[in-house]
Amino acid sequence: MPAPTTTAVPAPATASAGPSTMAPLNADLLQVTLNESAAAPDFDNLVFGQKFSPHMLIVDWNNKTGWGVPHIKPYGPLSLSPAAPALHYASGLFEGMKAYRSADGSGKIRLFRADKNMERMNRSAARAGLPTFDGDEFIKLIKALVRLDRDYVPHGEGQTLYLRPTLIGTPDTLGMGVPTEAQLFCICSPVGNYYSSGSGSKPVSLLARTDVVRAWPGGTGCYKLAANYAGATQPAMEALKEGYHQVLWLFGPDRQLTEVGAMNLFVVFRDQSADGETTNYEIATAALDDGTILPGVTRDTILSLLRAYQQGQVAIDGLPKPERITVAERKVTMDEIMDKAEKNQIAEVFGSGTAAVVCSVDKIGYEGVDISIPIQADGMGVFMRTMLREVTGRQWGAIASPEWSTVC
Repeated sequence: MPAPTTTAVPAPATASAGPSTMAPLNADLLQVTLNESAAAPDFDNLVFGQKFSPHMLIVDWNNKTGWGVPHIKPYGPLSLSPAAPALHYASGLFEGMKAYRSADGSGKIRLFRADKNMERMNRSAARAGLPTFDGDEFIKLIKALVRLDRDYVPHGEGQTLYLRPTLIGTPDTLGMGVPTEAQLFCICSPVGNYYSSGSGSKPVSLLARTDVVRAWPGGTGCYKLAANYAGATQPAMEALKEGYHQVLWLFGPDRQLTEVGAMNLFVVFRDQSADGETTNYEIATAALDDGTILPGVTRDTILSLLRAYQQGQVAIDGLPKPERITVAERKVTMDEIMDKAEKNQIAEVFGSGTAAVVCSVDKIGYEGVDISIPIQADGMGVFMRTMLREVTGRQWGAIASPEWSTVC
C-alpha cells in the first residue's frame, strides 16, 4: 500500500512543552502489578465504553526529570489534585484505537496504524502545551497492556477491545500556564459493533446546524483535545430530541459541511441521476488545510485505498472502474448538497471514524426540510460497503497489510 497522500495538518504555532531533553519515555522500564481479583470477561450486551479490562497503563511526567517509570496496574481511580488543570482548563487529550482478534483463528491480536494515532497524539500534546513522547515506545507499552488483557478482546464478529490512550495536565495548582506535571495513561474497553444491525448497517440521520460551531480555522478542531467534545454534547442531544441521530456541523456563510457528530464525512456525487456503466463518481471530503477538520485515521485509510485503486496499485472488487472515480479533498456546501439532491446526483453519504469504521447516512435535515440520501437494502451504499470490507479486512488481518496491521 502506498504512503497516505492526504493534506498535512498544520503544525501548531508553538510547542511549549516540546520534546523532552530529560528522561525519555522508555518501555524497557515497564513494571507490572497484576490485578489479583479481576472478573472474568463478560462479552454479553456490550455497550460502548461501559465495561473495562482489569489493567491500565500509566506513566507520570514532570518538567524536571522527564518521563517516569511506566506501570501496568489494576484498573481503578486516578489520584489527582482537585486543582489539576485537567479539571479546570481542559488540559487533556486522548486517542481512540482498537485491538483486533485475528480473523484466521490464530489468536493473534492486532493493532491498526497505531503510528498514526501516536503522530496525532503528539501533535495534540504540542498544541496543548503538554509533553510529547516517543510514539514507538508508547506503542510497545500499549502492546504489553493488550497482551496482558488479551482474554478481554472479544471473539464476536465486529467486536474489539477499544483502547483509550489519554494525556492530562496534573500539577497541584490553579495557575494558568503550561503544566509542569502530566500523566499519560491507557485504559481498555471490550466493545461490540458500533452501528451494526443484523447483517447490514443501520443508517443515521443528520441535523445540519449553523447556529452552533464545532471548530473554526486556526482553532483546535484538528487536534484531539478533550475541550473539543464537551461543547458538542448538548447539540447532539438536541438533535436526538428532534428525531435525528447526529449533528452535521456546518461552518461559514457558505455553510460548508465539516464533520458529522465526531466523525469525518464523505459525500459521493455522480454525474447522472442513476448508477450505470458510464456514470462518473466523485468521493469528496473536507480538506485538512485550515485546521478545522480532525485528521481521522479511518479517513486517511479510505482516501489512501481509493487513490491506490485509482492508480492500479491495489485491486478492490465492488467499486466502479478506476477511471470513473475522482477522489477530492475539497469544500462541499449545503447549496451543492441541495442542488445535487434535487437532480438525484448524490449516490451516498457516510461518516468514518475509529468507533464506527464507516456509517451510512439516509437523510439530512436542514431548515425544516429532510433531504433523502439513497441507501440500498442492507443500509449501505456501494462505496461505504466496499470500504467497510476493505478497512476491516486489514484491521482483522483477513487482507494482508503488514505496513498497517501489526501483531501485539
